[in-house]
Amino acid sequence: MPKPYEISAEEAAVKIRTQELTAEEYVASVFNRITQIEKRINAFITLTKQTALQTARQIDEKIRKGEKLGCLAGIPIAVKDNICTRGVRTTCSSRMLKDFVPPYDATVIEKLINQDAVIIGKTNMDEFAMGTTTETSYFGATHNPWNLKKVPGGSSGGSAAAVTAEETPLALGSDTGGSVRCPASYCSTVGLKPTYGLVSRYGLISYANSLEQIGPLARNVYDCALLLSVISGHDARDSTSVNMPPSDYTAFLKNDVKGLKIGVPQEFLGEGVEDAVRKAVWDAVNLLETLGAEYEEVTVPTMRHALPAYYIVAMSEASSNLARYDGLRYGFRVKKDDGDWSTIYAEDRRAGFGTEVRRRIILGTYALSAGYYDEYYLKALRVRTLIRRDFEKALKKCDVLVGPTMPILPFNLGEKIDDPLALYMCDVLTVPANLTGYPAASIPCGFKNGLPIGLQIIGKPFDEGTILRVAYTFERNTDFHKRRPIL
Repeated sequence: MPKPYEISAEEAAVKIRTQELTAEEYVASVFNRITQIEKRINAFITLTKQTALQTARQIDEKIRKGEKLGCLAGIPIAVKDNICTRGVRTTCSSRMLKDFVPPYDATVIEKLINQDAVIIGKTNMDEFAMGTTTETSYFGATHNPWNLKKVPGGSSGGSAAAVTAEETPLALGSDTGGSVRCPASYCSTVGLKPTYGLVSRYGLISYANSLEQIGPLARNVYDCALLLSVISGHDARDSTSVNMPPSDYTAFLKNDVKGLKIGVPQEFLGEGVEDAVRKAVWDAVNLLETLGAEYEEVTVPTMRHALPAYYIVAMSEASSNLARYDGLRYGFRVKKDDGDWSTIYAEDRRAGFGTEVRRRIILGTYALSAGYYDEYYLKALRVRTLIRRDFEKALKKCDVLVGPTMPILPFNLGEKIDDPLALYMCDVLTVPANLTGYPAASIPCGFKNGLPIGLQIIGKPFDEGTILRVAYTFERNTDFHKRRPIL
């Protein structure tokens, strides 16, 4: 008999509605699990235990009274700490915002509350979502549940680790260059970056506006699709939000890929991809072929320019977005602040931001400066258009593109922290989806030496349904998603 915290959101939702399991029992079980293992994982920055249990009791009362329930009634969810939660500290894992308490909820939080979900806390992340390992957090690194000496991926490492360690069945992350898919791969969870504009960014603390999207993380494809169904939809408060009717993404989950055409970009399996990763991906492609899909190798020639173009765009937008943090109106402020405005401003930011954030601000400011704007930022935008055209061309011939999520297996904590270029290279396979705005998911597809490998599935704009269908079919015919780390 599984313990309550071990069961999926789908199963728990049914049990809670029938009161075979109360919402309070389920939420309490999750918090007991957190108490047992959180010191080893460090997935959370802030927990909201009392509020969560109170919410669970209110949901149980609604059930007893026969009142209408949301589709996530009584289901715990962890939220990345760059998504605003009214009355609950939202730090972006930075000293700059360590005491910031938002006066409003992000749109995705409002949607979750409307569906009776239970917010259990805010998860650890790379500072201001800038990183691939969750090591740049002011609150310390998160550890990979499969091997506590390894990185969990980033920047949504806390969310992915919490899902894998069974500290929550569902979590929200944000994906600017792979920040949902990277930790999903390294922690062996399902993570999806929606099409740009599908999910409102209102209340997401900005890093790079033209690239980032809030996305779901879950233990299986059904739970991921369920969470996406809740958080997606138009929002008038976000000018980039697309006005489309809501969709139930669980309706796309069929154990059938017959007639689907899968493209395997050559550039995704070239130099720098570890042999174990390459083998796991080809094994996945071959399995999908035996299940009725067709595949062909395709090419995306501009892929080699994706990483430099991404980092110029992302750092430039970060430089602009983070200019607001001056320590004077809000944010961290040094105690001794003698001097003129520019001196105090510089001191507050030097003390409030970590090394990686300062590095990206400096590089972004340089790229936007007079004399270099055309040479770097404008050129990166043009390259971005070319990359989008190449992916559009490849997806005209295919329903989805597949490849590795990450080129290498999870590495040791501290191994690459002093080598930013090596860390940036880890994003080479995930950034194209952000540059193009296309949807992409990562699902578990293998293990090597006890460490997870993720399969990335990229689809056409607003065609998350096909991605989820392919992911669901693969999941139904494998057992990678059922494996759990021993903690």
